[in-house]
Amino acid sequence: MSWRLPERDDPMGPLDGFWHVISFFYPAMAVGCIAAALAKGVWRAELRKVSWRRLAGAATAAGALALIAGLVAFGRDGRMATYGMLCAAAALALWWVGFRRSPTR
Repeated sequence: MSWRLPERDDPMGPLDGFWHVISFFYPAMAVGCIAAALAKGVWRAELRKVSWRRLAGAATAAGALALIAGLVAFGRDGRMATYGMLCAAAALALWWVGFRRSPTR
C-alpha cells in the first residue's frame, strides 16, 4: 500500500509559486547568514577586513547551489544529504572568502 497526496483541481498560482521558491531557498539564506555571523564572532581578528555581507552572500550563494544540485541529483527536495551538502558548501565558501590569501594581500 502506498501513500499518495490527494489530487488538486486548482493549479498553483503565481503567488503560490513565489512562496514555493522562497521556501526552497530559505535554508540557504538562514545557514549563510548565521554561519557568517558566527564566523565573524569566532575569528574576529582574522576576519576584520572581510565584511559580514560578503561572507553571508558567498555562503548563501554556495548553499543555494548545493540545494539546486541536491534537487537535481535526488529528484526531490528535503533530503538529509542535500542539507549536508548545504552546510559543507557554506563552510567552504566562508573559508574561501574569509581566509584565502590573495596575491594582492
